[in-house]
Amino acid sequence: MPFSKELYDTYITILNHELVPALGCTEPIAIAYAASKATGVLGVFPDKVKIECSGNIIKNVKGVIVPASGGQKGIEVAAVLGIVGGNPDKELEVLETVTDSDREKTQELVKSGFCSYSFAEDVPNLYIKAFVSKGNDYASVTITENHTNISSIEKNGEVLLCKPASPGSGADDPLYDKSKLNVKGIIEFADTVKIEDVKELLDRQIEMNSSISREGIDNPWGAQVGKTLLSVWGNDPKTRACARAAAGSDARMGGCILPVVINSGSGNQGITVSLPVLEFAEKWDVSPEKRYRALVLSNLISLHLKYFIGSLSAFCGAVSAACGAGAAITYMYGGQYPHISRTIINTLGNVGGIVCDGAKPSCAAKIASSVHAALLAHYMGIENKQFKDGEGFIEDSVEETIKNMGYIGRVGMKTTDKEILNVMTGKADVNMGC
Repeated sequence: MPFSKELYDTYITILNHELVPALGCTEPIAIAYAASKATGVLGVFPDKVKIECSGNIIKNVKGVIVPASGGQKGIEVAAVLGIVGGNPDKELEVLETVTDSDREKTQELVKSGFCSYSFAEDVPNLYIKAFVSKGNDYASVTITENHTNISSIEKNGEVLLCKPASPGSGADDPLYDKSKLNVKGIIEFADTVKIEDVKELLDRQIEMNSSISREGIDNPWGAQVGKTLLSVWGNDPKTRACARAAAGSDARMGGCILPVVINSGSGNQGITVSLPVLEFAEKWDVSPEKRYRALVLSNLISLHLKYFIGSLSAFCGAVSAACGAGAAITYMYGGQYPHISRTIINTLGNVGGIVCDGAKPSCAAKIASSVHAALLAHYMGIENKQFKDGEGFIEDSVEETIKNMGYIGRVGMKTTDKEILNVMTGKADVNMGC
């Protein structure tokens, strides 16, 4: 059935809203953005800063180097660096203009107690409130649901902006509706999309994500997962697919200032949906047009899965991104809907239980494991091998399997998410029951 113009425009709108550049891990960047924006609203450099954020934000900032910080970590560093040297007009590239003097001043201010943070309960999984003050004047900016979705701005008690909770940065656009995504529709769209409608967007993803991957392979960033894979497993395309994706995360989690094009609000997921696809496109000498179509499919499959899981949870987003990459590799191989569905089902049946315990260097290893699982799922799928209906949460229908995994990630892992945070903050009694 041919796409209606409205549905076609919806898919294009989703891609345009989701595939945007970000400099470094998106959670500390979002904190820097909120603090920088709040300072702009206040109009003067503050003498006190307070950050309130959800557990998932704390979890994803605690262990990762704040980009452009010179190796510093933490919520306070992200907020202060955004205030000292950030440009809020750049949104997820807010720290692009940071200088050495900004880094030095940030270190001094953090040590002085200039900034504090607290855990906000009963808020969305993605929640940041930056409160800045100077004497009796104060301002606040609140971000919810999406890393750039400012839902509230206040100054000296006056509400300058207030909008209801929304599912994403494009919520004000009536065409931005990820509920319209499904696997059959995504394949049909990938087959028929006009390349000129996506070429600029995907060229940016190819260029930026390939650049940070090369940086991670060439230099000792993070835990050096990508470099280790290439030195131990060899240089075949399957290893390179895992290593290229892992190396991009090595650099990103290590504080590299190169930007990436994100997917589902995550640079690691943006890296994972693109680099394995590019590797197999090179291996098979795939035409530029087919490569673009495969990247469209990979990005949209990942966004489809994350729609049911939610933006932040205890479910590792590398898995949903790897599902997209595996599906796209099957697509380039010549697989049709049944084969692509098997690739997704087989990936979820294998590594659907990987937990997210925050952004940090080990994310690169989880990406490598997820891509490896997706490649296994691809080779099983093209040979018509699939985990069967009734085996755990797996169903014959790919859509029902995706919904089942989404329910587990969104609802079933809520308690897991809370306990991971308790462990990370030293509040858990890990000896209980031993």
